[in-house]
Amino acid sequence: MTKNKITAASILCCNIVGALILSSCADFSDATKEIAAHIQLQLPDELTSAGALAGHTVTMTVGTQRLQAETDAQGVATFKGLVPDVYDISCSWELSAADYQQLTGKELTGGTSCTVSGSQNTCLLQTDGQTVTLSTMLSVNQDILISKIYYAGSAYEGTSRAYTAGQYMELYNQSATPIDVSGLYIALTETDSPQAYTLDNLHEAYADTMLVVKQIFQIPREKPFMVQPGGTVLITNSAVDHSDVSSFEHSLLDADLEAKDSRARIQNNPATPELPIVFCSYSNMTYLNFQNNGLMGIAIFRTHEDVVNDWAPVYAYGKERGNMFKLLPKRYVIDGVECLPNKANTGPDVTTKRLYPDVDAGYVSINATGGKSGEVVYRRTVRITDDGRKILADTNNSSADFQVSTTIKPREYDE
Repeated sequence: MTKNKITAASILCCNIVGALILSSCADFSDATKEIAAHIQLQLPDELTSAGALAGHTVTMTVGTQRLQAETDAQGVATFKGLVPDVYDISCSWELSAADYQQLTGKELTGGTSCTVSGSQNTCLLQTDGQTVTLSTMLSVNQDILISKIYYAGSAYEGTSRAYTAGQYMELYNQSATPIDVSGLYIALTETDSPQAYTLDNLHEAYADTMLVVKQIFQIPREKPFMVQPGGTVLITNSAVDHSDVSSFEHSLLDADLEAKDSRARIQNNPATPELPIVFCSYSNMTYLNFQNNGLMGIAIFRTHEDVVNDWAPVYAYGKERGNMFKLLPKRYVIDGVECLPNKANTGPDVTTKRLYPDVDAGYVSINATGGKSGEVVYRRTVRITDDGRKILADTNNSSADFQVSTTIKPREYDE
């Protein structure tokens, strides 16, 4: 019996030693080996000139890391020293009306410039020399833009208690002529958790034609509401002076429109015109339901007055009860901005995007993970015209177009 036990133990010991020897010879270096990747731009059908492929910045993000490379004459951007991982890839650039005509032989109609953009989220890069084709699309830049959003809010001075009454957003007239914004709609996407509709759900159910929104407001259409070139529309829930609450807050007494709170939980200013609510998923909520962590998309759109009321409400994907939302046809959208929460260590989760890439190829995000930071997201200035009008970034990619600040004021933009 003793002999058999010794023999069995010896055999077991030999097997373990052999396994250790084999494992020491195995090559696991490929798991962390750096690779190169090539991103091949594919131009939209409207652009046929080969010269349109070179000199565009392609951005790849993974977690909080952001990498960039420029395309060569063949439209290829090469990234070296990559760690195999899942990356988000995007590229966008602006064409003036003159550039558009030179590249297409046609005049640009419907705007003063256009944007070429493309994005591909959660792309697995694991093979050295791998090539990814990035399709792009062309969209005409609209004259009126969502230019600033203060959704983070702040905290009462000396406390950690959230203060959100001073939240606001701005629209900006990018053009050289006055624009009448009366009748313009403002929509906020659904913010359910889990997500009421993912982009995959929307693709399956509506073939990428609809946005799911929880609120719709409309600028009064009874009389013209003119915005001068370089002018703004300041919209808030509380058009009062908030500057005594914290150093991050400002006076909003000069706001153009106020979403009045029917339950009087937010202080309103009787002297400020109302931004009427057209639809809301939640009963008795008449104010802009900004999320101070940033989970929301905002879109502005135009359509006939009575059409919105006719749009059928829907439940979350696959459900027959719960919150009800409106389906906003994407074709009506003039401009959209995706806001995503920042997560510690990993950064924003792009799988929670509510807006299609052709509405916003990227997203905006504050640095704080839960808001209350006084951070404002706003479009950066790309140039100033001879008459002093600021032209703001509008490449259809908020990741490239927007900046974050705790000091910029309402109606103010950088130089």
